[in-house]
Amino acid sequence: MTLTVFDGLGDVPFYNEDIDTDADLPEAAARLRTAAERANAFLLVTPEYNGTMPAVLKNAIDWLSRPYQAGAMTDKPVAVVGTALGQYGGVWAHDEARKAAKIAGGSVLDAVTLDIPGSLNRFADNHPYTDIEVAERLTKVIDMLRAAA
Repeated sequence: MTLTVFDGLGDVPFYNEDIDTDADLPEAAARLRTAAERANAFLLVTPEYNGTMPAVLKNAIDWLSRPYQAGAMTDKPVAVVGTALGQYGGVWAHDEARKAAKIAGGSVLDAVTLDIPGSLNRFADNHPYTDIEVAERLTKVIDMLRAAA
């Protein structure tokens, strides 16, 4: 299994159907779609801001939802994980991301979850990859995502 991290979401302009044309498609949006088309599955990793997912993730899902019913996420497995400062670990953001990915055509694995509460304190002195519980749970998520792909 190869994991590819798309590191250009900040460059993708807000979705606008007026520029989603062959003539006007922004280069950053084209790169996102190309990377997504090559993927067999998606692992969306997100924090929670104000009870929902960050706008940059929603925007990426919007770009990947087009063309309607034939976007790059269509029929591909999607899992959502992440952490947040609060006591629920980003559950609201993850629920919103799952909902948006499902509407975008993704085959969302609703039972595959990883919500980590208290991120500010839990990861104040160490990186999440050194946290045994997080590593074990993330390994299970990736195994289930791979099996679905």
